Amino acid sequence: MSTYDFDLVVIGAGPAGESAAINASKQDLNVAIIDNQKEPGGNCTHAGTIPSKALRSAINSYLRFQENPVTPNLKLEQRIQYQDLRPNVSEIIRQQVSMRSRFFLKNNIRYYYGTAKFIDENHIQFSENQKRGTEISAKKIIIATGSRPYHPDNIDFKHPRVFDSDSILDMPFTPKRLIIYGAGVIGSEYASMFSNLGVKVDLVNTRGQLLEFLDDEISDALSYHMMKRGVTVRHQEEYQRLETTDTHVFLHLASGKRIKGDAILWCNGRTGNTDQLALDTVNLKANHRGQLAVDENYKTNADNIYAIGDVIGWPSLASAAYNQGFEASSVVAGNEEDVRVNDVPTGIYTIPEISSVGLTEKELTQQKIPYEVGRAFFKNTARAQISGQTAGMLKILFHSQTFAILGIHCFGHEATEIIHIGQAIMKQNGPANDIRYFINTTFNYPTMAEAYRIAAFNGLNRL
Repeated sequence: MSTYDFDLVVIGAGPAGESAAINASKQDLNVAIIDNQKEPGGNCTHAGTIPSKALRSAINSYLRFQENPVTPNLKLEQRIQYQDLRPNVSEIIRQQVSMRSRFFLKNNIRYYYGTAKFIDENHIQFSENQKRGTEISAKKIIIATGSRPYHPDNIDFKHPRVFDSDSILDMPFTPKRLIIYGAGVIGSEYASMFSNLGVKVDLVNTRGQLLEFLDDEISDALSYHMMKRGVTVRHQEEYQRLETTDTHVFLHLASGKRIKGDAILWCNGRTGNTDQLALDTVNLKANHRGQLAVDENYKTNADNIYAIGDVIGWPSLASAAYNQGFEASSVVAGNEEDVRVNDVPTGIYTIPEISSVGLTEKELTQQKIPYEVGRAFFKNTARAQISGQTAGMLKILFHSQTFAILGIHCFGHEATEIIHIGQAIMKQNGPANDIRYFINTTFNYPTMAEAYRIAAFNGLNRL
């Protein structure tokens, strides 16, 4: 019988890998984790979700003070510079790294720094800066290597005015005009952030509307607020080539347009980090986006190798990655009960932010499900008026006969927090999932949660 150094080795220390390693350790498995960063957290902590949301928070605080100073004579007219926000981001990253390091220490998880590759299905070699590698073995292996921004071959990302969603965090200047190519979640978030710093933004969208997966009313609200902040959204455009100089960039589109900017942020897709794993040694093959196929238990075509997080594609969210890590490691530990989570809410950190869970109006109409709509506009709530955050709304879609909640869509301040109240009721089985819950329950006053009661009355009054 073969003996291994570890019961489980996880490759990648982002949300998916961290969750998998800790859950496996709590189920008495001997666990190690390998990551190509010296400190834990993965791309999510060091270059993705955490720093970008920390930037957004700093920008939002500055904006709120400018628009709603405590007293008019305290208003500051000085324009903040993008690079001035970096120290705040670095401090948040430091706190996250410290916390996650304690998690691994507390759970007896061995942390290895290096770039990992397979030797065979049970043996992994990892090395630092191409040095001679160290080899470890494991009974089971989970790939959680995450993703990175997609780089077209004909764009020079080493040019000082060309950025992707990782390198933009270290941009050393504040552009007067920024081109963003790709109007997905990341592109929309950065367009919102930069426009709120007073930067003129050209947001190039390859599709017909912003974030087409959203409810149409929410997408329209986002478009309105983008334009209000000076964002020029260019729909159904395709990249042709990029021209760069020492002082400017020029984006040439297939439509014949030529857009001038001080810098460009490329946000058109991501690639799974699988190219250095030597997958051919274990008879695995990634698709053209570097992603791996898995079954319902996150198992790849190799019996003892699993994959989770961004490296398996949709939904590519940190929140989903934590669930996937827990679920896959439970399977590895021999607990194969159905623990999969399917109702993953969408959280988009534009200003104002967006969150949704469940079906949209378009989907309900296509499925011929009878529904009604309840809305609450934040401008009509006392808490929003007090905080000065009056933009936005809460929208509840519910079955017009059974009163079951079918979808919740929120646009506005703290939308990603507000959504979970409705999600909790929507998740209930049978009669407990009922929009009338919000009428029969007392909410603190004044709160943003009160919007649920207002929306419920609004919807039921339509019947």
